Order: sequence, then C-alpha cells, then structure tokens
Amino acid sequence: MKQFQSILITGASSGIGAALAEEFAAPGVTLFLGGRSIERLAGVSEACRKRGATVEATAVDVVNRAQMEEWITAADQKAPLDLVIANAGVSGGTLKGMEKYEKTRLIFETNLDGVLNTVFPALPGMRSRRRGQIGLMASLAAYRGLPGAPAYGASKAAVRVWGESLRGNLSSKGVGVSVIMPGFIKSQMTASNKFPMPFLMEADRAARIVRRGLERNRPRIAFPWPMACLAWFIGILSPALIDPLLARLPKKD
Repeated sequence: MKQFQSILITGASSGIGAALAEEFAAPGVTLFLGGRSIERLAGVSEACRKRGATVEATAVDVVNRAQMEEWITAADQKAPLDLVIANAGVSGGTLKGMEKYEKTRLIFETNLDGVLNTVFPALPGMRSRRRGQIGLMASLAAYRGLPGAPAYGASKAAVRVWGESLRGNLSSKGVGVSVIMPGFIKSQMTASNKFPMPFLMEADRAARIVRRGLERNRPRIAFPWPMACLAWFIGILSPALIDPLLARLPKKD
C-alpha cells in the first residue's frame, strides 16, 4: 500500500477537494493546494496545518496552461510529488433549455483541459523517479450520457477513458493512475440541485474512500457501490430501452 508525503490537489478550496486535503493532512506531509479562491483556500490550509501538514496554497485556474505548468513544476522541485489529484471541475445542465455554447465550452475546458493541464506537468518528474500516483476526478455520470447534463457527462467520460488508457501506458514506468468516479457528494456543485439525489454522501466520507483507493492504486474508485452498479448497468443497456426513461429525469441547472 502506497504512502504519500508530497501531494498536489486542484479544486481544493471546497467540496471533495477540501475534504481530500484534510484527509491526507498529517505530520510529515506537504500539501500543495490550488483553487480559484485564495480566501477559501486559506481556511482549508489552516485546517490542514492543525493536523500537522506543511501547506502551500496557490490561487490558480486550471484552464490556464502556462500558470498550471509553472505552479506544478515549482511544487515538484520543492518536494517531489508522489500524488497528484486533478479534482477541479464545474457542472451545468439543461434546466433552462439547451446548454449554451459558452457554458458547454467552460465545462469542457475546466473538466477536461484542466485535467490535462494538471497531469502533464507532473509526469516528467514521476516518470524519471519511477514512482507516483495520479488521481483523475471523473463521475458515475461518465458511464452514460444524460439529457439533463450533456457537457458534464461527456467531459467526465473523456476523463474516464483517458485515465484508463493512461494507466496502461504508465504502469511500466512505475506511475499509477486511478479514475475517481463518485456519485452525489454534498458540495457547492450539488447544493443547487432541486431533485432527489440517491445515496448523497458527505464529502469527508467520500475523501476516505478515495484515499483508500489511491493508496491501493485501484483502477476505478467508483462509489457508493449501489449507485455505481446502477450507473454501470444503465451504461450497457440499449439506447432504445433506456432513452425514454432518461428523458424523464429531472434537469440540472
């Protein structure tokens, strides 16, 4: 089982990203936390320092490739990274009609380009040291396109497939890759949902599940298991069977 001492997390200012930072925080651990709000990051950083971790918080936007490369390269030079979690993401949906082009582009840029901008700067160091772990935040929505959130599901599906492919490519280089696929987690992202969310989970519980999966280099960290089984099953059904049912699901704002 892997133990991590130098960890970088994007989207660490709230939700599961903040919960992951606190979950990994401990004496001897260095955390590099990134997010768009330095004010929220300050609160997370303080909580992690109280747990004994060394913390460096940086205001970064994952869609800014040059900024991300500079931040991650500098972090790796300070404390060689052995875990990178590409967590930052945004959501949207069709509650007010078809998703607008601008919103669709923003979702893809953040959820997909943001992952690429996080992973690629970290790879040279990990590959040269022949060790490290990468966690990519996808979603159970990656198993099947949903009419209520097309861009979100598609972007997370791309992350899932790319991560699974990357895992096979990097396994011989000593670098592990885990695709993280949570269901509904209590966060700012889900707070706006006006519909029932089955198996809604607290962020700290989700963080514990993710940590165990990353330490064991699991290919997929999909949870909670009843929701994961249902999402996988929906994904293998014929569209002729499932499309009429999916069309009745509530829309997401």
